[in-house]
Amino acid sequence: MGNNEKSKTSIQTLQFTIIGLSNAAVDIGSLNLLLLLHPTNHNLTLTIFNTVAYCLAVGNSYIWNSMITFRYAARGSSKQRFGFILQGLFSLLINNSVFLVFNFFFQFIGMPTWIRHNSAKALAMFASFTASFFMMKYFVFEEQPRRNHRP
Repeated sequence: MGNNEKSKTSIQTLQFTIIGLSNAAVDIGSLNLLLLLHPTNHNLTLTIFNTVAYCLAVGNSYIWNSMITFRYAARGSSKQRFGFILQGLFSLLINNSVFLVFNFFFQFIGMPTWIRHNSAKALAMFASFTASFFMMKYFVFEEQPRRNHRP
């Protein structure tokens, strides 16, 4: 990887992280709003709430990352949309799994509900954020090699 590629990856990582913060606000805000409206400890309901919050954040992520972070590679093609959906589903699986496992663990050690839900959510977001970045960079918005055309 050349210096130009390393610099580009660093800039993309920074852009992805800043957009990730807005995604986190959407994700955590949505989850907390749903839990405020309907407090629960039921795993199925928590999974549904987490999925709704995650999907809202993923929509936000697609809009901003395709316009900013991966704008040179984003073509809006069916293949990219399909890849984005697949990575989103895989990241959702990671997100829900981490959220439920840590929610159970934090409940087991007696952590208060609000702190437990938000701590588990933060860990879930970090895990899915990391997986999502690499899947989007290397699979969904993979840049095609440039061909040298000679006249």
